Amino acid sequence: MLSETSGSFLIELPWPPSELSPNKRLHWAALSKHKHRYREACCAATPRLPVPDGPLSVSLTFFRPDRRSYDRDNLLARMKAGLDGMCDSLGIDDKRFSVITIRVSDVVVKGGSVYVAVSKDNQKKHEEDLRPVR
Repeated sequence: MLSETSGSFLIELPWPPSELSPNKRLHWAALSKHKHRYREACCAATPRLPVPDGPLSVSLTFFRPDRRSYDRDNLLARMKAGLDGMCDSLGIDDKRFSVITIRVSDVVVKGGSVYVAVSKDNQKKHEEDLRPVR
């Protein structure tokens, strides 16, 4: 699924395999194969689109394949290869993601899926504004 409006767009990616979970502790060679397959699948699922210049805001919405509870940190770690594949297709570097929002939907989707909303980050925050108060 793809939706595009004024420099922002929504892409549907496949559910990340459980083998990419940091809790799995697979042998590095087996893990590498799973990362490569998922990265390629997400690259293929992402159409080439014009991407706005500057920092980007990314919102990940996870539609679970079952009613189990999923840890958000773990889901983000499982998505690393998928986001890299999406960036490969878009021709961008993921260091442009200035804000990443993670949501886990209560809606269960057969096989699971991840909706990735990408938009220009319009916040004009400077590093000076983000310094801790001492």
